[in-house]
Amino acid sequence: MLQFPEGGDAAVIVFVDILEKLRENGWSGYRLQKEGLISNGTIIRLRKKMSISTDTLDTICRLCQCQPGELLTWEPDPEE
Repeated sequence: MLQFPEGGDAAVIVFVDILEKLRENGWSGYRLQKEGLISNGTIIRLRKKMSISTDTLDTICRLCQCQPGELLTWEPDPEE
């Protein structure tokens, strides 16, 4: 059974700098918000490298024409 540390989840999914990937493809945080593609709250989550929904991941993949595996990796919890 998986047990997570008190106060949060174990961080085993690691995101690349998604905002940088978006910028490389012509998408600024301002433009994403202005066009209603990604909310300000989600952009803040991306800056903090927090989890995002699969819908947001899908949007980012469509905008960057990439696969999810190019944006995240799974790393085993070193304490397991």
